[in-house]
Amino acid sequence: MSMYRQLWLAIVASMLLALGGSLLASLLSARGYLESQLSIKNTDNATALALSLSQGNPDAVMVDLVVASLFDSGHYELIRINDPAGKTMTERVSDAKDAGAPLWFIRLLPITATPGQAQISSGWKQFGTVSLVSHSRFAYGALWKSAYEMVLALSVAGVVGGWLGSMVLGRIRKPLDTVIEQAKAIAQRRFVTVEEPRVPELQQLALAMNVTVGRLKSMFEEEASRLEVVRQEANFDPLTGLANRSHFMARLRQCIDAEDSVGGSLVLVRLANLADINRRLGRVATDDFLKTAGAVIAACADSVPSGSGARLNGADFAVLLPAERAALAVAQHLLQQLVRVSAPFVDGQACAWLGVGQFVHGDDLGSLLARVDLALATAEAGHADGVREAPQDAADEMPRTAEQWAVMILRALEHGWVRLISFPVINAEGGLSHRECPLRLMFDEKGEWLPAGRFLPVAERLKLTPALDLAAVQLGLKELRAEPQLSGLAINLSASSLQDPQFGSRLLALIDTHKDVAGRLWLEVSEAGALQHLPAFKPLCTELKERGCRIGLEHYGDHFSQIGLLHELGLDYLKVDASFVRGVDSNAGNAAFLKGLCSIAHNIGLQVLAEGVATSAELTALVGIGFDGATGPAVTNPA
Repeated sequence: MSMYRQLWLAIVASMLLALGGSLLASLLSARGYLESQLSIKNTDNATALALSLSQGNPDAVMVDLVVASLFDSGHYELIRINDPAGKTMTERVSDAKDAGAPLWFIRLLPITATPGQAQISSGWKQFGTVSLVSHSRFAYGALWKSAYEMVLALSVAGVVGGWLGSMVLGRIRKPLDTVIEQAKAIAQRRFVTVEEPRVPELQQLALAMNVTVGRLKSMFEEEASRLEVVRQEANFDPLTGLANRSHFMARLRQCIDAEDSVGGSLVLVRLANLADINRRLGRVATDDFLKTAGAVIAACADSVPSGSGARLNGADFAVLLPAERAALAVAQHLLQQLVRVSAPFVDGQACAWLGVGQFVHGDDLGSLLARVDLALATAEAGHADGVREAPQDAADEMPRTAEQWAVMILRALEHGWVRLISFPVINAEGGLSHRECPLRLMFDEKGEWLPAGRFLPVAERLKLTPALDLAAVQLGLKELRAEPQLSGLAINLSASSLQDPQFGSRLLALIDTHKDVAGRLWLEVSEAGALQHLPAFKPLCTELKERGCRIGLEHYGDHFSQIGLLHELGLDYLKVDASFVRGVDSNAGNAAFLKGLCSIAHNIGLQVLAEGVATSAELTALVGIGFDGATGPAVTNPA
């Protein structure tokens, strides 16, 4: 039984005892008063009757007439006159059935009055003894009325007391519920602070919990700041702040190989005559030139969502532009900016050459680099500032216009030309943790199944991702129902779906129809998307957690410094981006960063999974670091 109900029962019981005791004491007191008054009345009336009879010359006939006359008034239960020998001379006994109160009340509180007695004289001789008992129905009527009024008054008092008790309990319950919710949130890995209540005991409890949460947040933020330094040192060029070669190549490979890859463009940049600038101006000026050029390249990368800039070596830079099809125009604008900022350093000579090439999901990395490098060499051969675009390997047969895309996607959803494909996610012991299931669709019954990266960018622009995500979740729930032995199934939700005001309610309604399998459903959102739409993602996390779903972030790591914003989400796991995982067996800096990340995550009860694991050496290293599981090309289905 809850404490609130116990308090209510205590209040109700105490009120009933107090009011019942008051009622009983009042009734007993009233009964005693009525008995006393009735006894006095009996005595007075008996004396008056005896005196009245004594003043005349009483005889049996007169006595009988006087008694009959007095009894007929209806105020007496008994009038009896006995002679000196004790023989009854006359007697009248009432047989009235109207008692003035219910029989059960009379039995419960009987009124017993002392009969009145007096001597009747005839001259100096005793004529007889009168015994008189007044009718008690009036006393019972008065007592019953008093009891009725008292019960009514005490009921009103009880209602008022209950209302006041409810108000008091309400003032206690609200802060108590707040503290309970905070405790539940901490148990769900949501570290929130609450307003301190006015109730002193609860105020101390809330203060202690707020202090604990504050210390946890401070500890995590301090550790995150330290690890952010490690991440920067391991993956970024110390001079320009751009990604270093190893990190950039890992991101490029992931951008090509990932199931949700949207393709994009690669721009290689070579600063011209860097050795001559160093000879003429010195190292300090050359470093300034590199920093200035790096800032321009970083701005170019930031102009595209998820873009990345890197310094590959001394004079060579690169820009990764995911999903960007107008890369040539971007590269030309980049060259203009480089020419502008390089003027003080190049002394009228050429400043930069650029090579541009596009890629799609599944392209060969070596072929891409060779094509773009050839375009760069062609630009360099002209000796003047220039941009060259590498030819594409194959023509794109996808729809060209947004209207065509919309028609094809909606048609696929209408005809059910959607399915989930499955990739295993293993735990540290090598067993199956769950299955990762991205969505694929086709545009006609005999067409090819397209990976998510081919249609999701257009679907986001057309605001069709909510329908695609709901279709994926519905397929996942059906698969979970069909395979009760499956430990879990992960579905990726597009960040753009979080912007749809109807998406959350529709998703929750869909899950509510499959409550029995919701506990095995894993839902994940990209780190960048979750942070971008945090106000919408936070309440959705709470609702999904209440339904037993597991919530996680994928492609995690690039925004690690903002880990403090994730304390209130109640996440279950993190999937670290493949760009940090690639080559971790030989990259001591990334290994240190990932070890610290695992330590922080484990301290707040989060699982840490790796995505894009390409080799068994990487998998072994990740398990040693402390990862709880992994997925990627090197991960096969457990036996």
